[in-house]
Amino acid sequence: MAACIDTSRRESCQLSRDPNKSQGDDLSRKFAKCCRPSFRDSVSSMIPMCQNRGKVASSSSSASVEALDAREGKDDLWFEMQEEALSDACQEPILCNYYHNSILRHNSLGSALANHLSVKLSNSSICSRTLFDLFKGVFDDDPEIMSAVEADLRAVKQRDPACKTYIHCFLNFKGFLAFQSHRVAHKLWSQRRESLAFLLQNRVSEVFGVDIHPGARIGRGILVDHATGVVVGETAVIGNNVSILHNVTLGGTGKVSGDRHPKIGDGVLIGAGTCILGNISIGDGAKIGAGSVVLKDVPPRRTAVGNPARLIGGKENPIGLEKLPSFTMDQTSHISEWSDYVI
Repeated sequence: MAACIDTSRRESCQLSRDPNKSQGDDLSRKFAKCCRPSFRDSVSSMIPMCQNRGKVASSSSSASVEALDAREGKDDLWFEMQEEALSDACQEPILCNYYHNSILRHNSLGSALANHLSVKLSNSSICSRTLFDLFKGVFDDDPEIMSAVEADLRAVKQRDPACKTYIHCFLNFKGFLAFQSHRVAHKLWSQRRESLAFLLQNRVSEVFGVDIHPGARIGRGILVDHATGVVVGETAVIGNNVSILHNVTLGGTGKVSGDRHPKIGDGVLIGAGTCILGNISIGDGAKIGAGSVVLKDVPPRRTAVGNPARLIGGKENPIGLEKLPSFTMDQTSHISEWSDYVI
């Protein structure tokens, strides 16, 4: 189907940045043009679902006129996401309704994220409308959370080569979605709405396979790659610009209560399958190799690998890292020669 989309149609997917033209009207017009039912013979099953999409797009996207015009000329992540959604809808018309409901009918990133999470996390006991109101209320009331959401989106796009577009992350990356859900749960936890916070934690664990206690404190610019099996304990702290791979546990030792979970500094890279246990500190810019079990503090800009984890270069003269590993995502630079790698 995508092969049927000609060049002129692809070009029509770009939103205008002409300050004299309403961005909302431009969005409505181009969405309706791209998603008109033009494949009746080959995809007749699309018509009942999509035949009125032009009218719906025109009415619903008009609400975004004021917001889009106000942000004209700025480095606007939300505007870029709308362009990406429109382009994808033009190239894959069967997804028109999906992109319209998920991105194009919303007038802000917060509204779209609240809608997407509410659809993902709803079940027979708690409806999506209730969750939407909850998420939207938190996003509207706390600009810092939305700032962190944008920082996380940019982090994934910059550091993960598998992420082609912002909406690819926004719609499909469960690590990103799980951590944004946690931001809401943590807000509720800080307001002593613990039962509701635990409900969100449970749903996130069931749906995304990521278990983060609502009490955990998390910074911004976080990449959680693949995310399956990530566990973060109640008193854990994760700094800014941290990159975490799948099957990572930030847990307790099981021997103490109170403040019992790791503290992760800024710019840290934590490899897949790593366990960091106890109230220990991972210094800024440190790197933890895949499969490591870390039971003691790791100094800043140092690399720890193994079970139990040891510092590369030894305790007395550990090798330092020049660049932040969370940005380079380099998990093998500590191996100087392959002969050093024992199988």
